[in-house]
Amino acid sequence: MAYHDTHFHLDLIQSPEKVAEEIENNRIYTIAVTNSPSVFFYTEKIASNKKYIRAALGLHPELAAERHKEVDMFLKLISKTKYIGEIGLDNSNKAPSDYQLQKKVFSQIINACADEGDKILTIHSRKASKDVIDIVGAKFPGKIILHWFSDNLKELERAIDFGYYFSINYNMIHSSNGRRIIDRIPIDRLLIETDGPFTKINGQLSTPISASLITEELVKYKNFRSEEFEKENLHENFIRLLK
Repeated sequence: MAYHDTHFHLDLIQSPEKVAEEIENNRIYTIAVTNSPSVFFYTEKIASNKKYIRAALGLHPELAAERHKEVDMFLKLISKTKYIGEIGLDNSNKAPSDYQLQKKVFSQIINACADEGDKILTIHSRKASKDVIDIVGAKFPGKIILHWFSDNLKELERAIDFGYYFSINYNMIHSSNGRRIIDRIPIDRLLIETDGPFTKINGQLSTPISASLITEELVKYKNFRSEEFEKENLHENFIRLLK
């Protein structure tokens, strides 16, 4: 059984090269996101000779105000990878000026990705899903993953209608709001993420090695709701994402 992790911060984990070897040895297909273009090179170097790791070019929304001048660097690097993330919007206790700058940066990135075509984006949307979906739209020429979606069901349904995917982590499976969201996502749009090192499982920081446990937990929960869901569904979703 093959496993995947569509959202992992390899560069922020302790001993990233050691973890990268563990990912390779365990054959976990991993999208290694970054928080700004200036640190993309480090992750790209680690992933350069790896079969199961792909470096993603990112500019995290919570860093957009501080590092908005890196947008030019982002646009110059965009052709170097098919994978984009972590990008998006975060309107959790943000000043209006900060949030407006986030939207400007995110719009520039989305427009550039649309021009390139065939990109896979992993997007942060905390308390900002309406604006994220408005900016990305219904006809984006690539694949969209909403990472750790936590907003309202109205916007969730709109994202589903637009064909977006959703990456699920351990915390979501074990929270009432997370389960409420998982219940509404079609089986063919579910993917696995760890969001390590920002999540823990049984007191241990999550890494892509945790993907098998998260997969088992999600299958167990979904089978409680429906007997139609199996581990193979998740791998098929990931393969479809790549195509």
